Amino acid sequence: MQFSEVIGQQEAKERLMQMVREDRLPHALMLCGPLGSGKLALAIAFGCYLLNPNHPNSPNSPTLPPQENPMLEKLEHPDLHFTYPTIKLPSMKSDYKPVSDDFAKEWHELVMQSPYFTMEEWMAAMGGENQQAIITAGESDDLVRKLSLKSSQGGYKVSIIWLPERMNTECANKLLKLIEEPPQQTVFIMVSEEPEKLLETIRSRVQRIDIRKTDNDSIRQALIERRGIDEDSALRISRLANGNWLTAIEELQADSEKGLFLDMYKSLMRLAYQRKIKDLRKWSEQMAAMGREKQRRWLTYFLRMSRESFVFNFKEEELNYMTAEEEAFAGNFARFINESNILPFSDLANLAIRDIGQNANAKIVFFDFALQTIVLLLQK
Repeated sequence: MQFSEVIGQQEAKERLMQMVREDRLPHALMLCGPLGSGKLALAIAFGCYLLNPNHPNSPNSPTLPPQENPMLEKLEHPDLHFTYPTIKLPSMKSDYKPVSDDFAKEWHELVMQSPYFTMEEWMAAMGGENQQAIITAGESDDLVRKLSLKSSQGGYKVSIIWLPERMNTECANKLLKLIEEPPQQTVFIMVSEEPEKLLETIRSRVQRIDIRKTDNDSIRQALIERRGIDEDSALRISRLANGNWLTAIEELQADSEKGLFLDMYKSLMRLAYQRKIKDLRKWSEQMAAMGREKQRRWLTYFLRMSRESFVFNFKEEELNYMTAEEEAFAGNFARFINESNILPFSDLANLAIRDIGQNANAKIVFFDFALQTIVLLLQK
């Protein structure tokens, strides 16, 4: 994979290559940024860049362009290692600690299809939508074993860790020791969306690079070149995506779950406004029937829609990022989201996200969420 396959992010690309040019590449990097900004794609492209003996800044005179290295093109280089959250399948023994290699085939297929994907897509690929994916201590042991071996090509060994914040405590402590005493010529590239959840001792030992949202023009151009979208549609979708390539792709998919999320949002607000407690209990049971990752995704959608509804009241079109269906609903509903309740709504959703992430009873979480919504809608 090459840097040219990463959408936008020219500043980040240049910063990474400059580290190599100036011979000041740290042994541990952490790319942090919002969902859909291309952090994983950037990490893989940089890993391939480091492993390619023919890249433009190699001390050897390049004779082959980077794309002609078949091992890197297929992401099958023996010195490129991936770590990612996994689940425990029913076929696994009770005391077994899953490792990334257990799902190597599924991971390779998903990444080769596109390095832009969500945790939900990864969960579906593993066949565990209703579980919580973590990085186990077994994975850290496996990584120690792999990185203790000499580089097969005589250069770098690259370890890409996707979502390190999902490491359990035992794994995090073992990884900390590995980062403190890294094997020779090993580069760790972490890709994190919630770095604050990592151990402070790990964060203090990596060089953090913050990745910004992808600029709208790069998304627009990618939609035209990679998806064959016309200029007007690409412009509208890129603006709606607001820096998130995954959102842009969702807009192209007819089976997008956004319609379902909007329906659940509308139902909640209408039932809460009418104070229909029994119906709100049924609503909470519907939410509880979703997988936990999907529940968290809906709560993130709730945050966005509430924010967009609040901004809608200012009648400034350039500040709003809603679909036509969302805007139609906001036309009548937005007045109920105001200065008095927008922050409490945000706190309520973030608390629910935390509770769901800690395996709280989903029926209780969402029924309480619905009852709190009644109270907040009354605030003016």
